[in-house]
Amino acid sequence: MTPLVRVLWDAAADRTLGLPSYETAGAAGADIRANLPEDIRGEGFVLAPMERRVVPTGLSVEIPAGYEIQVRPRSGLALKHGITLPNTPGTIDSDYRGPLGVLLVNLGAEPYTIRHGDRIAQLIVAPVVQARFEVTDALGATSRGSGGFGSTGSA
Repeated sequence: MTPLVRVLWDAAADRTLGLPSYETAGAAGADIRANLPEDIRGEGFVLAPMERRVVPTGLSVEIPAGYEIQVRPRSGLALKHGITLPNTPGTIDSDYRGPLGVLLVNLGAEPYTIRHGDRIAQLIVAPVVQARFEVTDALGATSRGSGGFGSTGSA
């Protein structure tokens, strides 16, 4: 069964930008666009190197129980301009009903302009499993054991 994510437009949103959309038949992520405030739609805004900013999308969502939305970077923006998400993947929980903003960071060497309507991230709808946690006196043995970062080899 395909989950249904209900979408509510913010009052000042530009609805002509459309809803998040899958750009190809095999796409795992639905692209989401910057839906900027009306007073800066013409020029956008500059994201300086190492600057972080929450970019509005003009949307709020209702995610079905048992699912989350993961917000992930777009690979082209990351490769060409160093634009990514500092908390990737970001998680939108099924009980959140506020405005959907995308936290971007410019890791590139040059300022980058975010324009109204730019595809800024992708949304992945994924099932969630909530585990139970309990204290124990011992953990089961494995061949790896307690080896930490890099303990499985260099290649």
